[in-house]
Amino acid sequence: MPVFDLGRLRAEWFGNVRADLLSGLVVALALIPEAIAFSIIAGVDPKVGLYASFSIAVITAIAGGRPAMISAATAAMAVVVVDLVKDHGLQYLLAATILTGLLQILAGAARLGRLMRFVSRSVLTGFMNALAILIFMAQLPELIGVPPLTYVMVAAGLAIIYLLPRATRIVPSPLVCIVVLTALSLSLGLDLRTVGDMGALPDSLPSFLIPDVPLNWETLEIIFPYSATLAAVGLLESLLTAAVVDELTDTPSQRNRECVGQGLANFATGFLGGMAGCAMIGQSVINVTSGGRGRLSTFIAGTVLLLLVVPLGNVVAHIPMAALVAVMIMVSINTFQWSSLKTLVTHPRSSSVVMVATVLVVVLTHDLARGVLVGVLLSGIFFAGKVRRLFAVTSTLAEDGQYRRYTVTGQVFFASAEDFLAAFDLKEGLRRVEIDVSAAHFWDISSIGALDRVVLTLRARGAEVELLGLNEASATLVERLGQHDKPGSARSASH
Repeated sequence: MPVFDLGRLRAEWFGNVRADLLSGLVVALALIPEAIAFSIIAGVDPKVGLYASFSIAVITAIAGGRPAMISAATAAMAVVVVDLVKDHGLQYLLAATILTGLLQILAGAARLGRLMRFVSRSVLTGFMNALAILIFMAQLPELIGVPPLTYVMVAAGLAIIYLLPRATRIVPSPLVCIVVLTALSLSLGLDLRTVGDMGALPDSLPSFLIPDVPLNWETLEIIFPYSATLAAVGLLESLLTAAVVDELTDTPSQRNRECVGQGLANFATGFLGGMAGCAMIGQSVINVTSGGRGRLSTFIAGTVLLLLVVPLGNVVAHIPMAALVAVMIMVSINTFQWSSLKTLVTHPRSSSVVMVATVLVVVLTHDLARGVLVGVLLSGIFFAGKVRRLFAVTSTLAEDGQYRRYTVTGQVFFASAEDFLAAFDLKEGLRRVEIDVSAAHFWDISSIGALDRVVLTLRARGAEVELLGLNEASATLVERLGQHDKPGSARSASH
């Protein structure tokens, strides 16, 4: 499908205008405290995270490959740059952000978005469940050691969020929650923690700047390791979040375009004084559950965020954190795949192990990349084990005891190569051996090595060995890597 299909672009931007406008407003309000918090984690001024959230959301709305997905400054990216900021300062962070964007653009050009096909359903479910837990855990500081009134306000917010849709869906219930609780707090003069308590909001618009760092090899050596990590973590989170939004909306995304879009956003953000960011599953779920479906929702989230924190910063500063905590608890509840608890005992054990392992690693390390990597590796190991069990070797011995025919079926690769070797009696002392591999496929150097060992050992013991039915792909691999059919090998024979 072409990128500049006017009909598709019109539908993506203006096919859901009212709901996109309202959902974008909800997301903008929810982004503000998180952007400030992530700035604090990274060790920079709050405006660095706020400018980044504005820039990344707006640019990915235009250039990204997943409509309705929210991208901004994130905790996963913030923790990567803590040491960079501490050791070298803000200017090197901006330079690393620009380089991160370039690396992500290259990844998109290389079509690395296709790697998502190796992420199994179990890993994706584990990713979502782990994020739901982390989102809830992130709210605990606002729920521990606070006045009892805070709990009352959070409960009231959750009541609005879950009960209002039963009466009307004209306005997203999370937006009503924020407006009503803010109005109550201001009118009654309630002593509650507010957005303004998170940090100072910027009083000016972002401006173009070039990072003040030396343009030399030493600078590249400093920022490249951070940029490479940021690029990898950012793309992983963004592509996984895109898969979640795909499922929630039952619509497809363009993964390679998303890689490029994320790269363009980070590249530009570095010149606007912002930190690197990526997709945010929490805000994306808020957007989708509030009715957002198009690019307009993401664009509105970014632009309204900037309008709220600059000219309307004094008003936004009075939003009680209890209202936003209620919204994020809703996100946590909606993100968690509750059905996965029931299917733990009905799904294959390997799938359940992958899902649980992904959750545990992410929650214990607070590192999404590690959790997903463990899940993908376990999925690969379990898959290799399943394929190995489909492999078999049978044989028949002639009446004179001098001729045996082996029949190989299934996939011969590193996991089944040892079984392939064990299936042959290499000390039998036969005059002739036929190996029928017409129902088998050889995949790698391990399988070719096993085949070499069988054929060369049998020939060395005086047997005439003939290989039958080798398919074209396997034959090509044998020609490149094998030794048994090379000139000079023991009684080399043609196949």
